[in-house]
Amino acid sequence: MYDLIIIGGGPAGLTAAVYGIRKRLNCVLISPDLGGKAMARMHVEGADTYQVIDGAEQIRRFRSEIEYLDFARILEKVVRFEKTDDHFVVTTSSGCRLEARAVLLATGADAVRLHVPGADQFFLRGVAYSTVSYAPLYIDKTVALVGASEMALRGIGELAQIVKQLYWIAPTHGQLDTPLGRRMQAAEHVTLLENWEPVAVAGDTFARRLVVKAPDGEQRILEVDAIFVELGLKPHSELVQGWVELDHEHRVIVNCEAETSVAGLFAAGDVTHLPAEQVLIAIGEGAKAALNVYEYLMK
Repeated sequence: MYDLIIIGGGPAGLTAAVYGIRKRLNCVLISPDLGGKAMARMHVEGADTYQVIDGAEQIRRFRSEIEYLDFARILEKVVRFEKTDDHFVVTTSSGCRLEARAVLLATGADAVRLHVPGADQFFLRGVAYSTVSYAPLYIDKTVALVGASEMALRGIGELAQIVKQLYWIAPTHGQLDTPLGRRMQAAEHVTLLENWEPVAVAGDTFARRLVVKAPDGEQRILEVDAIFVELGLKPHSELVQGWVELDHEHRVIVNCEAETSVAGLFAAGDVTHLPAEQVLIAIGEGAKAALNVYEYLMK
């Protein structure tokens, strides 16, 4: 039986695995891949890579360490996860059945994608799904943001401080009536297109234009330097739905020690109700979770 099974190979999971091994825990990381979406990188025309603080180099080091240690990884998908009286049972896609005294869920979350022509073609080449990560690269630029959720509103607030022109495409009314929403609508350089929908993304090597459509069918072509999409995050919490406490968006609720509502089950990274969409924060959350697992097991 393992001391710790880590489900998920993104920044939080990789970091937890490295810390667990260094604490001499008998642990294994299970994931179809190592690094997760942290290995993707935004390409910005005319911007130097030093302007992006993303923790990718640290993730590469952790990934190399786990790749070297064959016993510490299983490159498969977890298809079943359950708790017995005093331990956990994890089943992989090959039918391998593993048991552990503690489990760390670090399966992450995916952004809700924009499904219009050109959006996938220009992914990370003008189309971004993390305003908090890439907004600082567009000082004095013209950008668009799609979304009306609380996350979108935070992105609007951040972009409005630095860009020259901001087009806010709000498919729904969402958070427009909040104090920040009203303040952003009143900003001279913010153009709100409420109830408009994105239709297409166009460009050359980078996204240059966003085509949007009004409820009455009117279309506009917005000339932009970047398109930020903030339609929400979809956490990968399916394995624990029904027996672990989740919030209204199906994110795993954790306390300050990364503990869930089930003793022995910990969670870290964007699958939790405290997502930051920042690699460096996920690294820290993974390290903290591993250390708390160690303390839990020592008790």
